[in-house]
Amino acid sequence: MKYKDYYEILGVKKDATEAEIKSAYRKLARKYHPDVNKEKGAEEKFKDINEAYEVLGDKEKRQRYDSLGSAWQGGADFTPPPNFGDFDFSNFKSSNSSGGNFGGFSDFFSAIFGDLMSKQSGYSKVYTNGFDMGSDPFRGAQYQRSYTNQRQASQKQTQNLDITQNIELNVNDIFLAGTKGITVNDFRKCPYCGGNPKTFCSHCAGSGIEKISKHLNVKIPKFCKEGQKIRLKGEGKEDGYGNKGDLYLVIKIKDPSYTVEGSDLSKEIEISAPSAALGAKKEVITPHGNFNITIPPKSSSGLTLRMKGLGLPKKEGGFGNLSIKVKIVMPKNMSDEEIKLYKKLSEFEK
Repeated sequence: MKYKDYYEILGVKKDATEAEIKSAYRKLARKYHPDVNKEKGAEEKFKDINEAYEVLGDKEKRQRYDSLGSAWQGGADFTPPPNFGDFDFSNFKSSNSSGGNFGGFSDFFSAIFGDLMSKQSGYSKVYTNGFDMGSDPFRGAQYQRSYTNQRQASQKQTQNLDITQNIELNVNDIFLAGTKGITVNDFRKCPYCGGNPKTFCSHCAGSGIEKISKHLNVKIPKFCKEGQKIRLKGEGKEDGYGNKGDLYLVIKIKDPSYTVEGSDLSKEIEISAPSAALGAKKEVITPHGNFNITIPPKSSSGLTLRMKGLGLPKKEGGFGNLSIKVKIVMPKNMSDEEIKLYKKLSEFEK
């Protein structure tokens, strides 16, 4: 049989760290995945990459492999030493015979690690290929690959790549229908540690989860309403095959100055007790600019004044209305003279 240089296959040095081996494997697996790379020999290359990672990515297998020594070159004729690794090779059969090849791996792999694989239940076990553990650590697509003695089959498990999040707009955002900057946050399995929280990773602080943030400038559509969705094509998640989902932004209207009801607006203004009793002029800020309104004499708290056409744009044309609700407030700090005057006023209520 031929010796396989697993380090050469993954393109790493013999003293490579676990993180370097995993990183190299992920890049190669994504490049040569049969669902992506249709070139001749890509599937066999992909199988070699998986086999190399099955060995170098496992501490026990890597130690056994390294114990063969450093004199070997890839492709050289290889015969395992007698009882190497406490495994009896006398009954070993090649993959061309009946039942010698473990899970679709090469004769070389089976000869070196046959005893380890025999401890596992069956030789048609599903071997992960790096896009495993339920989700693609790169951007969410799910895959599993099952190797058998006859063929290598792949099955792609689709996952929803869309993202839905709220976007808060105030009245001016809606009125101007311009652009608004937002930050889109998403989470994925950490590609550096494979999402393993038991292994400390400086990238994800050992959480196994990586936060992804991107900033977008969103065009606010005209006449938008509460609960309406804005779709941004291709701005969702991305899997390891270049497939992209969409971003859906759900409009939430939040404005400290206004209450929004369709195209109509309402807001509250505060006036003093003397202004309510005697009447006054009051400047009101609206989306259309600042306007002076007249507070009639003898006004009570809760009085509503309507300002026609000073609301939000209507789809059919024109604008909604703005309702002004009057609220009478007392000063927090009153002088002695003011208190005396209010006492005199209170005498008229008796």
